[in-house]
Amino acid sequence: MSTVVMDQQRRIHPHKFTLWVGIASIIMMFAGLTSAYIVKRNQPNWVAFDVPVIFWYSTAVIIISSITLMQALKAFKQREIRKYKSLVVTTLFLGVLFVIMQVIGFSQLWAKGMTLQANVSFSFLYIIVGLHAIHVLGGIIALIVLFAKAFSRKVRNYNAVPVEVVSTYWHFVDFLWIYLLIFLLMIR
Repeated sequence: MSTVVMDQQRRIHPHKFTLWVGIASIIMMFAGLTSAYIVKRNQPNWVAFDVPVIFWYSTAVIIISSITLMQALKAFKQREIRKYKSLVVTTLFLGVLFVIMQVIGFSQLWAKGMTLQANVSFSFLYIIVGLHAIHVLGGIIALIVLFAKAFSRKVRNYNAVPVEVVSTYWHFVDFLWIYLLIFLLMIR
């Protein structure tokens, strides 16, 4: 094997590199926000709150969606396209269900008077989880693109890189939600 081919095999794909840079930036942003949350919670007017039970169910949904997307990637690599399509559809459905459950959970908090103006602690909650929601919506858009490509009638390109990138990103937002949920439970 030539050294050029071996060198190309060792390089990271530009889309994967960009994704990892983006993930590193998102990690730094959430690290800063959760650090600020810890510092601000020592204020005398800080109000503790209970996390709605539906957040636990939404956590199970997003974990299952990561598993289905992992299986979809495996099916794509094995060229089991029918299975891949059904798993992408399932993951997309679970991603939307996660968002719906989050909206229900925040509606419950809002009904209890936990609004943005009520207290700085609630503002932090909405900002941190709202930013996560934006990243989940980005993941859902990426899943919609995978869905559209999977059901497109164009000639298929069996390049797994787009599926790998979406899968990595989706697993990341899954991990990020688990981190945020644990953070909100531990640091009240």
